[in-house]
Order: sequence, then C-alpha cells, then structure tokens
Amino acid sequence: MSAPTGPVPVPAVVVEIAGGRPTTAVWVNELGGVTFAIGSQPAAEYVKAYPAAAAHLLADEVPRLRWARRYAGVPTVIDWGPGWLHTAALPGRSAVDPLWAGRPEVAARAIGAGLRMLHDALPVADCPFGPPSWVGAAAPSADRLVVCHGDACAPNTLMTDDGSCSGHVDLGDLGVADRWADLAMATLSLDWNYPSAEDRDWEAVLLDAYGVTPDRERIAHYRGRWNDEPVLSG
Repeated sequence: MSAPTGPVPVPAVVVEIAGGRPTTAVWVNELGGVTFAIGSQPAAEYVKAYPAAAAHLLADEVPRLRWARRYAGVPTVIDWGPGWLHTAALPGRSAVDPLWAGRPEVAARAIGAGLRMLHDALPVADCPFGPPSWVGAAAPSADRLVVCHGDACAPNTLMTDDGSCSGHVDLGDLGVADRWADLAMATLSLDWNYPSAEDRDWEAVLLDAYGVTPDRERIAHYRGRWNDEPVLSG
C-alpha cells in the first residue's frame, strides 16, 4: 500500500457518495484498490473502491469492523456494496504520514502501544472470526492468543498529533491468532516505511512499547507465513 503517484480515476460510486465534496485518492494497493478521502482535510469520510476480483475482501471487512467497533477505535461502517466500502473517518493520521516519516521512534512507540491496546480490548472468547487468512494452521504453540489485526503494517495505525495511537484501519483479515502474527508484521513493516539508523533499533522500540521481548522463532515463523516462504529451523 502506498500513496498514489499520479491522477487516479474516481469511480462513479465514489462521486455519488461525495455529493460534490472534495475527493482525494490517498492510498493504492497491489490489488488495484484505491482509498478515497471525502471532504476537506481532515477528511470526514473514506471510501475504498476495489476491482471485482478483490471485492470479497471488502465484504469480509464489514462484519469485522462492526464487531470490533464495539470494543476498539476502528472505523464505523456507513454503507457498503459490491466493490466499495464507505466509512466514517477516525481522528489522527496514518503512522506513515509525512509528519511521522522523519520521527520513526515516535511512530514505532505508537504502533507498539496501539497494538497492545487493540489486543487487550478485543475479546477472544466473543470473536466469531478464525485466524487471519495468511497465518495457516501449522504454527508454533501460541504465546498468547489475541484477536489480531491481521495486517498490522505501519500504515494501518493512526496517530494523533501528540504521538499517541488513535485507532486502526484495514481490518479485513482480523481474527484470532498468536499475538506474534501481528507483532512479526508490525516490526517488519518498520523497515519498509522509515529510514534506517545504524544506532537505533526501531523494532526494539515497538516491542518495548508493546511490553514484550523479541521472540525470534515466532517472528521468523510468521514472517515466513506472510511471505509464503518456508521457515527454516536450526
């Protein structure tokens, strides 16, 4: 997922929802999906528009958002249909917003603290969703079962201007799994989104904010599952 680098066509359904309000493409993904901000900044609403081949992913996200909204800071579903999802905006900016791009330590802390907040808030016993699609059945015994975000990459954490986590977005793969499924991906995504520094370890900052020490076996396993690559032991 990344910011668009050029003009993006606005689908008719997005034009209709916007009703003349400003409409800006803010994210594109590898599936051809685009997220549009509706309204003047800060945006009041968002609409995701996906191609037909990926429309089922939005259908999967709707019940997850509605369930998680009872417990945690996630978007409220306003309406949805085949290939589109209309939600209310949450306060804050993505953790990869230009405001945070040059402040990776602040962002890493917010991501770690935000994941801990999410994991503590969502009740495993009441969750009707199985594990995220990429986790698979063959996994190490769980360190702690939680309701995982499912795509805990840095852009999906929102931050207020004081540097704290204000919520999470893109929960289409939310489900019960070991907390290290989320933590493995969250720490990996730091390398994709923030400048490296030889004397700083942003992974350690994130895990410290979450409240754990690194579990290298579980990190390697879940990163291997994410990449659909075998994890070598030993």
